[in-house]
Amino acid sequence: MTDEKLIAVAPMLDLTDRHCRAFLRLFSPKIHLYTEMIVAGSIIHGDKIHALEYDESEHPIAIQLGGADAAKLAQCARHATNWGYDEVNLNIGCPSERVKNAQFGACLMAKPKLVADSVAAMVEAVSIPVTVKTRLGIDDLDSYDFLSEFIGKVAHAGCQKFLIHARKAWLQGLSPKENRTVPPLHYDRVYRLKRDFPELAIIINGGIACADEINTHFKQLDGVMIGREAYQNPWFLKELNDRYFGGQSSPKSRVDALRSFFPYIEKQLEKGNHLKHITRHILGLFHGRPGAKSWRRYLSEQATNQRAGLEVVERALQLVESADCDNTY
Repeated sequence: MTDEKLIAVAPMLDLTDRHCRAFLRLFSPKIHLYTEMIVAGSIIHGDKIHALEYDESEHPIAIQLGGADAAKLAQCARHATNWGYDEVNLNIGCPSERVKNAQFGACLMAKPKLVADSVAAMVEAVSIPVTVKTRLGIDDLDSYDFLSEFIGKVAHAGCQKFLIHARKAWLQGLSPKENRTVPPLHYDRVYRLKRDFPELAIIINGGIACADEINTHFKQLDGVMIGREAYQNPWFLKELNDRYFGGQSSPKSRVDALRSFFPYIEKQLEKGNHLKHITRHILGLFHGRPGAKSWRRYLSEQATNQRAGLEVVERALQLVESADCDNTY
């Protein structure tokens, strides 16, 4: 295991878009960011700019691809390289019905050769790292032997870094939301993978919500990936940045972080983007602080106006500041 500590924010469908990532980057320059899953066809046949665009501040940033065609995934990996992404990640964990019907995501755990072929094609196509995010298993294919064999085959194809959601997925009977919480966590299996594959970088994901848990995982693994906690309470990333990366480029307060985001908001509004598509990602900024409810309510109601501008965010901030007389954010 390397000495370098890796902390990442998980790819979250419909959440970690470019506006969200630009906001989260404010809290740490070193935490790794991942795009939400981008289906290969949307890059090849759709609007490449819309699919691949990101802000330069987001580095280090990985693109997560969804697909099951090795040639198309390799083509998308080349596009990602040309756009300057730092890593290409293949989604083998999404359990949604739509993804399952398209024969990619978590259901690919049952097809390790196809996954290995896809990884090999991408590794040959690009010079940046090709990684895989996966579950512990699916349905009744959930033994450690199954997981170990899967990892071994994909690693042999050229993947040296695995991001493991420490739950299996039920492809029948559970919604994607339920699949994030109902199947039990088995951190021990991820630890065992690292012992059995010491040459691989193993990053753990699932249920991680405090620094003490991260310390425990760092003793066994190469890094951690944080999901909903980072989105719902972005200040948590600042706390991790201070603890593990010496507070480098960390905002002094929530208000400082917000004001440093204003130029980005203004730039996006000038491009014709609507305020609501940006502000939906900053609702958790004052999580746990006086005025947080007023902040969320005002932004949620007022940012929907087609003509809403930065003044809406300014007014929401005033509500927060008036709710806490000592203004320690």
